[in-house]
Amino acid sequence: MSGNVTAVSSNGEYSFTKPNRESITLLAGLGVEGDVHAGVTVKHRSRVAQDPTQPNLRQVHLIHEELFEDVAGSGFRVGAGELGENITTRGIDLLGLPTGTLLRIGDEAVVEVTGLRNPCAQIDNFQRGLLKEVVGRGEDGRVVYRAGVMGVVRVGGVVRPGDLVAVELPQGPHRALERV
Repeated sequence: MSGNVTAVSSNGEYSFTKPNRESITLLAGLGVEGDVHAGVTVKHRSRVAQDPTQPNLRQVHLIHEELFEDVAGSGFRVGAGELGENITTRGIDLLGLPTGTLLRIGDEAVVEVTGLRNPCAQIDNFQRGLLKEVVGRGEDGRVVYRAGVMGVVRVGGVVRPGDLVAVELPQGPHRALERV
């Protein structure tokens, strides 16, 4: 399974959206160079308030570009970086990957998928009603999160739009992604 990067985004200041860039640099064990969420320990404000020593399992946020097309069907216009993601992809079922999947991005970078993004009310501040589009209920009644996946950087490198993303599934029994 493989796909490609369609956009990369980062922001050195706390903001819901992130501007698109020509490239971003992933730093092993830290995240996106210069991004406010980079670091060994948690950087999201709500998590820092709970326990600032927690490991940062949310160093990199990836989202599938196909989501933008899905929400457009309900009248929402969303572009790359606008939901706070660092890497926008196409052609990969990010939400269907198991925990521990390695994403080999471009020539060098490797991101390990740690879990699902837990979207918050800021999505509705961005566009009222959008939160219901990215968090819903499946046919079995369970909550379904569609706002992308989070990961940690295992091997650093430069990532650019157009880069190939190769998926390497973990060995052994697969664990479904949970919120991180």
